[in-house]
Amino acid sequence: MKNKLTIATSFIIACLISTSSLYAQQKASPPKVSKATVNGNEITINYSSPSKKGRVIFGGLEPLGKVWRTGANEATTIELSKDAKIGDLDVKAGKYALFTIPNEKEWTIIINSEPKQWGAYKYDKSKDVGRFNVPVINLDEVVESFVIDATDSGKVSIAWDQTQVEFMIK
Repeated sequence: MKNKLTIATSFIIACLISTSSLYAQQKASPPKVSKATVNGNEITINYSSPSKKGRVIFGGLEPLGKVWRTGANEATTIELSKDAKIGDLDVKAGKYALFTIPNEKEWTIIINSEPKQWGAYKYDKSKDVGRFNVPVINLDEVVESFVIDATDSGKVSIAWDQTQVEFMIK
């Protein structure tokens, strides 16, 4: 009986620790939304915003040359109310995952047809709508919390640490 009680107690403690750890992780990278209206097209980008916390981000926490979920937690999503051109891609109205491949001089922006993913762990290249490259903008100031900003002019900016990239939605 004592063994069963010890096992049950251990299980409950493990569940509480796991739940509090998940809560802390989600709070550490809070969910954010960036919205814009481009020529009547409602654009919504949902992402989680991790913080730098003194870490080396690109080439450290986020390896160069590898597909990244572009934020934290679930894959970042971009939703269009109408067909649009993202970068040089023709994209139908709908919801998509937004992945990136960070590199020193340029990033690859990826629009993927599977929006419901945790991170990039099950990323499937065959589900890409398309990809395009954008140049890196080196910033003088540090951006502590990861941010994606969509504007009504159609410019989407992704910034973290001292790195920024931009692309257009038309």
